[in-house]
Amino acid sequence: MLLAARGHATAVIAARVGVSLDTARKWRTRFAAAGLAGLTDLPRSGRPRLFTEVQRAEVIALACELPAKHGVPLSTWTCLDLALEVVTAGIADSITASTVRRILADDAIKPWQHRSWISVRDPDFAVKAKRVLDLYARSWEGEPLGADDYVISCDEKTSIQARCRCHPTLPPGRSRTMRVEHDYDRGGALAYLTAYDVHRAHVIGRCEPTTGITPFMALVEQVMTQQPYASARRVFWVVDNGSSHRGDTAAQRLADAFPTAVMVHTPIHASWLNQVSAPFKWTFTADDLDDLLARIDAHEHPERKDPPLTQQAA
Repeated sequence: MLLAARGHATAVIAARVGVSLDTARKWRTRFAAAGLAGLTDLPRSGRPRLFTEVQRAEVIALACELPAKHGVPLSTWTCLDLALEVVTAGIADSITASTVRRILADDAIKPWQHRSWISVRDPDFAVKAKRVLDLYARSWEGEPLGADDYVISCDEKTSIQARCRCHPTLPPGRSRTMRVEHDYDRGGALAYLTAYDVHRAHVIGRCEPTTGITPFMALVEQVMTQQPYASARRVFWVVDNGSSHRGDTAAQRLADAFPTAVMVHTPIHASWLNQVSAPFKWTFTADDLDDLLARIDAHEHPERKDPPLTQQAA
């Protein structure tokens, strides 16, 4: 309407506003007939809203609170639990889970989503974490890694169900999608052991009936007896603190079997430092770790003016 008041043609207005010519013509006609009142939405067909804006806001506010505040024995809300609590709290006489889901979707609030964290428990967290982060940045004890140095991130995945289809899968054909037999036979549970070459993006894995020292050493032998690791100067094995490779005893066992292998443990309860957990582009450095620990220390000890011990040592 402002463009029309300036004398622009309907086609020009449609092009500048980004609407069709019919849409621009419709609103000009409605304004000419009824003025500003013609620019309001016309009555729509369909059932009117059952819940007021206040009730919708109260549903959203409830979703933002922890269930424990209302005596509900849950860690996070589901839409069904919220619907029950809305009625219990007297916000509405009745409401369905799907209605709650639509209300939350409009505000992009999804109470069933959450992020978890774990507090630092390892007293040597900073030292151990920096060793791992330096290896990812191709550095060890202040010296850059050589071309014949390799970094392996290793872990085990347990309780993987081995399932075999009772009948072969049929490939797709003319006017027919692929057909997969529904029934299967259970082959028990297996463990998958993985060695991930951090800088070459190469995965070496094997299946075993279970985890343990023997299966882990079998994986080590599988890796260390093939090139380029067999002729490497050093092969660093980044592992967690699982029973298969825990402590100095495991590190010595690895070194005795393969003198060029060096075991490097992540801090306790810090599996996020193990790159084999999920594929990603690693960007978290030792400097980022120092900054994170400083912010955690400042949050937990606001009265402290001196830098944390990790920075003093640095």
